[in-house]
Amino acid sequence: MLSSFKRVLIGRPLKSTALGEQKLGILKALAILSSDALSSVAYGTEQILIVLATISVVAFWYSVPIAIGVLCLLAALILSYRQIIYSYPHGGGAYVVSKENIGEKAGLIAGGSLLVDYILTVAVSVTAGTDAITSAFPALHAHSVSISCVLVILITILNLRGLTESASILAYPVYLFVIGLFLLIGVGLFRILTGNFSPVAHHASIGAPVQGITLFLLLRAFASGCSALTGVEAISNAIPTFKDPAPKNAAKTLVLMGSLLALLFSGITFLAYYYGIAPKADETVVSQIARETFGRNYLYFFVQGTTALILVLAANTGYSAFPLLAFALAKDKYMPRMFTIRGDRLGYSNGIVSLGVASIILIIASGGQTEHLIPLYAVGVFIPFTLSQTGMIIKWLREKPAGYVAKLSANLIGALITLTVLIIFFVTKLSQVWFVFIFLPLIVIMFRRIHSHYDAVGEQLRIYPDDVAAQVQGNVIIVPVAGITKVVENSINYAKSLTDQIFAVYVSFDREDEKRFEEKWEKWQPDVRLVTLHSHYRSILHPLSKFIDTVEHKASENNYRVTVLIPQFITKKSWHNILHNQSSFLIRAYLIFKKKVIVATLPYHFKK
Repeated sequence: MLSSFKRVLIGRPLKSTALGEQKLGILKALAILSSDALSSVAYGTEQILIVLATISVVAFWYSVPIAIGVLCLLAALILSYRQIIYSYPHGGGAYVVSKENIGEKAGLIAGGSLLVDYILTVAVSVTAGTDAITSAFPALHAHSVSISCVLVILITILNLRGLTESASILAYPVYLFVIGLFLLIGVGLFRILTGNFSPVAHHASIGAPVQGITLFLLLRAFASGCSALTGVEAISNAIPTFKDPAPKNAAKTLVLMGSLLALLFSGITFLAYYYGIAPKADETVVSQIARETFGRNYLYFFVQGTTALILVLAANTGYSAFPLLAFALAKDKYMPRMFTIRGDRLGYSNGIVSLGVASIILIIASGGQTEHLIPLYAVGVFIPFTLSQTGMIIKWLREKPAGYVAKLSANLIGALITLTVLIIFFVTKLSQVWFVFIFLPLIVIMFRRIHSHYDAVGEQLRIYPDDVAAQVQGNVIIVPVAGITKVVENSINYAKSLTDQIFAVYVSFDREDEKRFEEKWEKWQPDVRLVTLHSHYRSILHPLSKFIDTVEHKASENNYRVTVLIPQFITKKSWHNILHNQSSFLIRAYLIFKKKVIVATLPYHFKK
């Protein structure tokens, strides 16, 4: 039943040879890996205006030069990550670049920051989309957390079905969003150029003096606008998901994404400035621009609908990049090995499920109100941005390939800008991002502990030619018995086929019962030694464990091993288990941690 349900939910298992069919072309990759970056257009301009609004509406003209600054940073990041794609074609992005060029700690900081950022990507995107839904249907506002959790589960299932299937579905709303915004920007610019539009609020001309404006506030507005750059790094982490030639296709996709993001962001920012749009608590900037351009007609609702969709589906960038980054970390022994295993549909399903669970926990913990996490969301991106740019600078200085000066210059400019933005975030939003100084060291410590564990395990498992393996002269089998039954008979017969050193152990709670059992056993299995243990406190585990320790101590003196063979019956139907005392499970769970004791289970299957 479970197998059938799983097949309906995520589809039939795929052969390993079908891995090539799960690779993405440029158009599908653009949809599935750019949704986070493109969706930031919906709030990037608004974040700038919110900061400038603390001075006055006259200061809104600064949004234009600030947007130009953001676009310059975007260009630097696109150039840098394009170089990273060709230099590190196996993926890993900022983690691999930082680890190989700066050092292990830098790589782990970058990797840990991105893992947390992808969790925040899912949580913030889904709750933002939920806010759009509850704004349209206010009666659902009380259920926003439940709606967000359901949306995360649906996106998780969609990604478990495979990359190509999720990309095929997600491509439509992403491209509809792009079409909708281009239509909005095109119509808006046409109306402005033809003089067929008079803004309700007059905008201040560019260069107009503004009282009270400070460099600190402008830098803060610039840092807020840089939230539009979240998701730019996702493609460099997901190179293995592209069709061959993967690096070339990934680089083309990155340039396309950067171009689309630049056009949409600059268009929305210019229209917001020209229209004199001010941020409102109950209506987004994009909604105001669409309403002023189209009125509240079907085109307005088309823009709003596709915006809400892409805000939810921006979470899919996290689902595309998180499992691949987790794979890279696990391959280097910094995360559990389970993250290197492909699931039935050839995706890294453990990473997908872990991301979904972590996002749901974050949504529940924050009560669905994740707007305070957006600064941390941006910090989680700019730490890897800065480290990856610095890593590339070190790489060019060390290798000095042909034309490295231009590459070095691009990375140097990018590193200086991203470091500046990062410092601004910490200075201006310290009250919202201070715990990054706690969780990042904890994540790095966790990575190091996992790595140390794998190193220790590898050292203990490694075979050296000079080592002499311990010789095993024989085996002593202990069979815990609860009565004279077919199950016990099956176990005793099996033990006899292996050795003649057998102890059947019976734990009694009553002296009379003990005596009767000994008499029955003597008649039934006279050639197998029975050891009866009396338990004053009705515990099976304690007296049995003491007896096993005694036997093991004596057996080890003669190079014998002790095996505890646990008889266990298997019921025909799973619900029958609750009708029986499953003491065999408790014995096995208790004994499995004993050193130098082998624990084995011999099943006996019931027919009815």
